[in-house]
Order: sequence, then C-alpha cells, then structure tokens
Amino acid sequence: MDPESIKFLDLKAVNEQYRDEIDAAIARVLDSGWYLLGQEGELFEQEFAEYCEVKHCLGVANGLDALILILMAYCEFGFMETGDEVIVPGNTCIPSILAITRAGLNPVLVEPDERTYNIDPALIELAITDRTRAIMAVHLYGQCADIDPIITIAEKHGLKVIEDVAQAQGATYRGRKAGSLGDAGAFSFYPSKNLGALGDGGAVTTDDSDLAGAVKALRNYGSHKRNYNKYKGLNSRLDELQAAILRVKLRHLGSDNERRETLACAYQSELGIFNHLRSLILPYVADYGKHVWHLFVIRHPQRDQLAEALLAKGIQTAIHYPVPPHKQDAFPELRRFSLPITEVIHREVLSLPIGPTMGSSEVEYIIRQVNEVQSVGTGIC
Repeated sequence: MDPESIKFLDLKAVNEQYRDEIDAAIARVLDSGWYLLGQEGELFEQEFAEYCEVKHCLGVANGLDALILILMAYCEFGFMETGDEVIVPGNTCIPSILAITRAGLNPVLVEPDERTYNIDPALIELAITDRTRAIMAVHLYGQCADIDPIITIAEKHGLKVIEDVAQAQGATYRGRKAGSLGDAGAFSFYPSKNLGALGDGGAVTTDDSDLAGAVKALRNYGSHKRNYNKYKGLNSRLDELQAAILRVKLRHLGSDNERRETLACAYQSELGIFNHLRSLILPYVADYGKHVWHLFVIRHPQRDQLAEALLAKGIQTAIHYPVPPHKQDAFPELRRFSLPITEVIHREVLSLPIGPTMGSSEVEYIIRQVNEVQSVGTGIC
C-alpha cells in the first residue's frame, strides 16, 4: 500500500453511504424556506431526546456551547456563581476546560482511572471544597465514565453531574443511555463524531424542564419570546440543514456503532501477538456498559516512533491528545495540579483508524503492521 493510503477517518465515505437520504434532507430544507429554529430542528430534538431516553433535547451550535449553556443556566438559577468550582478529569479534551472558564468558573482537575481513561470516582471526593458545585463526567473515547459512584458523591454533597458526551453518542451505562445519566448532557456533532453533521452542531439533553427552558432561551440571545430577553444569552442555534442531516444519520447510528464494535473486536483479539515486553496497552472495556468506539486508543512508551513506522506503511494515526490541559499555554493557572497519570497517558496514547466504512482488509493490514513493528529487531518493543 502507498503511504497515507489508509486514512485515519474517511469522512467522505462515511457520508457517501447515505448520500441519497442526505440530498433529500437538504432539498427538503431548501424547499421549506426556513433555516433556523424550524421544523427540522424540532423533529431532531424530539427524535434525539427519544434516542437518549430523556425528556428534553435542545439543539445548539456546537459541543462547546452545549457545555457553556448548561453552566450558564445554573449560574442564572443562582446555583453557581463566578469563582465556583467544577471537578473535571485532567486528561479531557480542551473544550471541557474552556466551557468551565467561559462560564466564569474554575476547573479542578482530577486524575483518570488509568484503565478506562475516564475520571476516577475514588479521587473525586478528595477534590471537593466549599466552592464545588458540579462534577463533569467526560465519556472519553466512546466509553461512559463510571457514573453511579459519581452520582452518589454528587448527591452526598449537593452537586450537579454534567456529562460531556461529545465522544459517546449511543454508549450505555448499566442499560441507560449516555446523556441521560446525570443532570444534563452536552453533545458535539462535529463531523468526525459517531453522529456527525456536515459542519458544527451540538445539543443539550436533560430531564430537568427548568434547565431545558433556560437553555432554550440562552441559546437564542436569552430570549424566552421574540424581542423579550430574560437572560444575557448567546447566539448558538443548530441550523435546519444540520438538523435535517443529523436526522438522517441518527437512523443509522446503531448500525454504524455496531460496525465500529466489530472492528474494535478484531483489533482487541489480534493486536499484540509479538508484544514480548508487553509495552503495547490495548483499550480496557469496563463491564458496566457498551463502548461505541469513537476512537480506538492504544498506548505505547515509544508512541511517536510507532506512529512514524505505521505512516511509512501507509497508515494514518492520530494523537488524542498530545498536550494535557494543565500544560497548555492558555491555562497557566492549571499548572498547580500534580497529574502524573494524566501526563503519562498524554505521552503514550495513539489512536488507530476506526470508522463505519473501514473494510476488514484494512483493519487486518493495520493489525499486521502494528504486530510487525512490535516484533523483535524493529527497535519498537
């Protein structure tokens, strides 16, 4: 195979499989003459709320805004105020941190469970202070955080539980859908997500009618009815084109996730055959839920050399993520946190290609190449 012949994720192929349905959805919006806060958005909200098994879904412009709007709503209710704290995993993607700071709140970083890469419930209570108001459970890579002990801690201390579900559309925890587990869930529909739009998009899910009402107003300039503004809000609305496209792709999310699971099972069963020094760490799947494999993330102490070797064999990989939030230039105030587990994870993680249109032969080729570069004599052991 030629270099770069296996893309990390072939988004054109992902969307091409539903081309006729997407074309029809776009035509329907064009014919309607209504492009914001219309019927397609309302129908998507209803369908996605039903899918997530919640009472309310509010479409917004992107996943970052979904988190910000939840926090803004709690601030409007007086439950939070400037300077209050939100506990969040130290190895999350930067939008989780940005949302907290944009809402005028302070992130408190907690180490993840080194097996699942999600926040370690055993460490949360140690981070709670009299300014703590919420725990943000980030369902990283497609697997839910261990939410029941998190909810127990939250109830004990009177805290909110906010799910960051950007990478876990369709994942379950003890039979319950991601986005229905805490007080509110925030979704991203960035094109590469398991449920991806053809641009930016996001949503908030909740069973709390008061919260839903506040988010609905806040996303539309803070307006609860036309020309009357109850809050100082944002312009953050899911447009009709994206809503119509997401309605199409929601119908196929189950089968797409099943394909991801099939590929992940092949990786899990066949990688590491020549892993003599056991330096290749495969994903750990907890027994409490269904992983939807947004990413297939391995770890290796020679991550960069492994990535280079695979690229030379025509395999694109990615790193999620190379720099942890507390080491980013934008957040010097977070350097006070000691997070050795987080730092090791960020040095070693490597994401292999996975997606619903990948062929079995491509996965077999990747497995063979990973195993070969792991064999004796390659210098990567």
